[in-house]
Order: sequence, then structure tokens, then C-alpha cells
Amino acid sequence: MGAIELNELTKTYGTRRGLAGLTLTVDTGEVFGFLGPNGAGKTTTIRLLLDLIRPTSGTARVFGLAPRADAIEVHRRVGYLPGDFVVDGRQRAGECLAFLAALRGGVPAARIAALASRLGLDLRAPVKSLSKGNRQKVGLVQAFMHDPELLILDEPTTGLDPLVQQTFLDLVVEAKQAGRTVFMSSHVMNEVEAVADRVAIIREGRLVALDTVTDLRARSFLRMSITFAGASPAAEFAALPCVTDLAVDGATLSFRIDGSPDPVVKAAARHTVIGLRANTQNLEDLFHTIYTGGQSAPTSTAVAGG
Repeated sequence: MGAIELNELTKTYGTRRGLAGLTLTVDTGEVFGFLGPNGAGKTTTIRLLLDLIRPTSGTARVFGLAPRADAIEVHRRVGYLPGDFVVDGRQRAGECLAFLAALRGGVPAARIAALASRLGLDLRAPVKSLSKGNRQKVGLVQAFMHDPELLILDEPTTGLDPLVQQTFLDLVVEAKQAGRTVFMSSHVMNEVEAVADRVAIIREGRLVALDTVTDLRARSFLRMSITFAGASPAAEFAALPCVTDLAVDGATLSFRIDGSPDPVVKAAARHTVIGLRANTQNLEDLFHTIYTGGQSAPTSTAVAGG
């Protein structure tokens, strides 16, 4: 049984599409990145998981529990950070967190203080005086403070500076090491690249890719530019099966390599090379390629969960 199981989950808003037949499983103990730009259906999925809205059709399960029928148990086991975290601005940050902790049956004050210290949150500051980034820190503390079995985080690094973003990623790694599950939505690939075990990409409410970060990296390609001392051997390189998108600019060849670069290295060694540059496609670019339909990624693991 996965921590999250979605089966043909669909949500429509009148004539507008929210989610269209989403099926996937998030395994217990993994960090799962849920990617797509704004409007792709990420927040809709999360709200369905927590019974904040109801599905048009299909099912969602959290630890085998139904979000509606078992809402109290689901919410007890989950730490949730919404994409639009809002709390009473009249309280101080520490008072707000103490109140939220009491609703959960109590959280040690030392735990709240430790998280606040790591994130650089002043617990004495009134919530209404906090910047967007500091309000987000309050949201992160309340999500993590009770050590939930499942963290559901919607755009968790919004407004955070780079140092705090790294602290957040450290907290995610620690949660995983403790056997907890993290389901994290984002529209930025490199935000989850360092910590996610698997990544799903959705477009217009539909799953377009689901794979491990390792396999996504393996599918990234190399772009190379070689400048030769004499005339460029364009025909020789064009004949290599791993070379595509070949362009000639005088004595310089630019091209994409799919697969091993070994044939290219051997071909170049037969000539005098005076300049060479190689760039690996990063996952942000690969995400964009997949999302815009330039490359189709397998989704066969979507039901089995990997």
C-alpha cells in the first residue's frame, strides 16, 4: 500500500478542466516531486487529497484511507503547507504556532523553537509584520513540527531566500531518513532535483511523465561544439548515429549527442581540434522539453508506483 494512491482522479469546474483521470502511486518513505506550471492541476490534486474539494470522479487514498470518510485520521497523519498559507495576523508567530500545535494535541515548545531557529524565523514578531518569505517560514514550521508520516507541500519555497531554501531541503532529507513520505509540488524542476526519488510532470490536468530523477538525468542529452584547425568534417560527423541537429559555421561543428559520446570523441581524434565545448542538458531544460511536448517520457510506472 502506497502513502498516496490516485486512480482516475478527475475534477472539473463546470466547463473548466481541473484534473483529468490522474492515476499514480506515491510509495511510503519516498520524496515525490509533483511538477507543472501554475494551472496544471497540482493544487487541485492536493486539495482533493485533503478533502478540501470533492472529486468529480475517480478515487484518492492516503495510507489506504478515504480523504472524506476518514478525514480526521488523514489530517492527523499529514503535515500540510498550502500554496497560499494564511493565518491570523494579530498573533505573534510563536503564539500562532502554539495555537496550531494545541489543535494537534500539543507539540513540544522546544521542537517549534528549533525549527524556527533553523529557518531564521523570529517567533516574537507579529504575523502581520512578516514578509511573504517569513510567513512561509511559519507555514513550514507548522507543517513539520509534529513529525507527520506524510508531508504534503504546495510550492513550499515560495518567497524563501536561497539559504533558507537549502535549510528546507535539509529538512526534507531528514524526514525521508526518518522513514516519512514527502509529496512536494513545484513548477521549478531544480527545486526538487536534489531530494526527490521520483518526479511526476502534469500538463493540463494530465500525467505526461513519471520517472526517477536518476532516469530523467540519464535521458538528458549532451550538446557539443568542436572547432577544427582545417575544414570541418561535417559529412563524417553527420554519419554518426548518435549525432543530431548538426550545424556548420565555418570550421566549427555544433550538434546534439544522444547516447554515448565515444564515437564523437574517436571521430574528433582523427583531426586537429583547436576548440571544444560541451554542455549537458540540465533537468530544468528537460522538464521544459517534456512539458512542451518535445519529448515524451514513459508513464508506465504510474500505476505500480515505481
